[in-house]
Amino acid sequence: MDGFETAPPKRPRLDYPFGRTEPEIGKSVQIAERIEWVAMPLNFSLKFINNWLIDDGDGWTIVDTGIAYDETREAWRNLLADRVTPDKPLKRVIVTHMHPDHVGTAGWLCYKYGAELWMTRLEYTTCRMLVADTGREAPEVGVDFYRRAGWSEAQLETYKERFGNFGRGVTRIPESFFRLSDGDTFEMGGKSWEVITGSGHSPEHACLYCAELNIVISGDQLLPRISSNVSVHPTEPKADPLDDWIESCETLKRRLPEDVLVLPAHNEPFRGAHHRLQHLIDGHFVTLERLKAKLARGPMKVTDTFTTMFARAIGDDVIHMATGEALAHLNYLIHRGDVRVSQDEHGVDLYHLA
Repeated sequence: MDGFETAPPKRPRLDYPFGRTEPEIGKSVQIAERIEWVAMPLNFSLKFINNWLIDDGDGWTIVDTGIAYDETREAWRNLLADRVTPDKPLKRVIVTHMHPDHVGTAGWLCYKYGAELWMTRLEYTTCRMLVADTGREAPEVGVDFYRRAGWSEAQLETYKERFGNFGRGVTRIPESFFRLSDGDTFEMGGKSWEVITGSGHSPEHACLYCAELNIVISGDQLLPRISSNVSVHPTEPKADPLDDWIESCETLKRRLPEDVLVLPAHNEPFRGAHHRLQHLIDGHFVTLERLKAKLARGPMKVTDTFTTMFARAIGDDVIHMATGEALAHLNYLIHRGDVRVSQDEHGVDLYHLA
């Protein structure tokens, strides 16, 4: 899922060639030759996700699918009813990464229409792993992870109750897939597309770039107005995803032209990729400096950093995302020798300047 800005520098001015109005859910808008923009519903702070329907001539390709709501499936049925025929089938479903708003309806589409699933290997295997948690009790390492972050007993109980919810937003994943890798090229909509992978928000996120059209389908790797959540999770508590994220932003700056038309997963299509990527990088460094300044006043728990990190109060509905993002910044500083960690008498981690 996507996060919230960590009080970054002033946003650059971006160009929105299709305006900044919310699209009609379940309807399509022509973006370029053979490319349609389709918005599917989300029932949380973000109200829609952008999916892309591509006319391949002899068939159709869908890029990202929406979460597994009944209304999402109904919208796809209606959209594909006059398009998909025996002579022009849905050939493949490409998923940029494994979060439920992107992969949620992919399995249903693949099984219903006989389509192939295309993903990177790490996104596919991580998705399968998380789906397998459905119905399991929360592991003790997960409870300990959040207890050490400073969560209350009530918050820990909520974590236990909600553990395994990932699989409830995802239809049955196909048992096989076609692997996408960084640098791969393939034909879609009569044009050549290149795979550019990134990480930090997810393990091996795939962006799709067409030089001839000067278009990139960016998923969550590049969004115009919100910052993708970069988190540490209980499965890898000492990870450094923020370093991965910053390097991924630098990679996109090197491999995409500034005037590329960005088709993001959230908000509206835009131009100004390099300015936005640099803004995302700068925002994290501003947050890191603010965090070090606060730690200079004394040790802090993870939950103590929220006001400094996000410049607002954090409710229990997003505390897991806020905790993961705060830890991503703290771990980044630990990996560079700027911060160390100890524990208080209750076993809660305390972060200090080194």
